[in-house]
Amino acid sequence: MQPIMQIPTRTSHRRAALRLPLLALAAGLGLPLLAAAPAFAQSCEDLWYQRNEIYKAQGYCFNTQRGIRAFGNAGCVYDNAEDVPLSAQQRRTIADIRHVERRIGCPN
Repeated sequence: MQPIMQIPTRTSHRRAALRLPLLALAAGLGLPLLAAAPAFAQSCEDLWYQRNEIYKAQGYCFNTQRGIRAFGNAGCVYDNAEDVPLSAQQRRTIADIRHVERRIGCPN
């Protein structure tokens, strides 16, 4: 009898998909977040998470239940997304993610 394969959960895929691109950005390699993420990380939920993870890392205070559930507001500083200090690379990455979200019809 062969052992049963354990199927990874969606959450474990997302965490694995996010780890490499974020580490590459943190290392200063300037790799776009989406280009380094595997294809399975391209659902609306995954794109939303990737985009908002950037804001969270820079101190954004989420005001939606979804954002608060996903990231919490501990240590947040900025109530307005426009006030969050983002690098040019982070702004490009967010714009790229938003473009893909629109293209595949993700809800706003």
